[in-house]
Amino acid sequence: MRYMETFWQRLKEAREARQLSRRDLAELCDVDLAVVTRWEHVDARQRLYPAVDELIDLCRHLDVPLDSLLDPEMMVNPGQLQLPGLAFSNTDELTGALDELERQFQRIQPSEEEAELLRRYRNSTDENRRMIFQLLGR
Repeated sequence: MRYMETFWQRLKEAREARQLSRRDLAELCDVDLAVVTRWEHVDARQRLYPAVDELIDLCRHLDVPLDSLLDPEMMVNPGQLQLPGLAFSNTDELTGALDELERQFQRIQPSEEEAELLRRYRNSTDENRRMIFQLLGR
């Protein structure tokens, strides 16, 4: 997975650009802080990579396209993307894989109310955002 070589660095840059701490990102993606820390670990032997649903959550919460977290130029075959946590045996059909991916997308789609809250949050000032986090006890 050469296209994941700089994932940790790109993830960190995207997170910092949104002014999120590792803890903030962990809470948004509903994972442990230790998981986010290992996603961003400099030492490849200690590093973890997100599963497909986590990768989708990262893109959604960081408001970045998937290719901004990956190294598409490092892919051996750009038409074939192997994502961690999404593996299919030779007996699985493409339809099954696409159905599973669709289920994952449906799982993370915000409701209208959630989308409205997100729009309002994004349009608020930094001070209001800090107050929101204080109200939430974070």
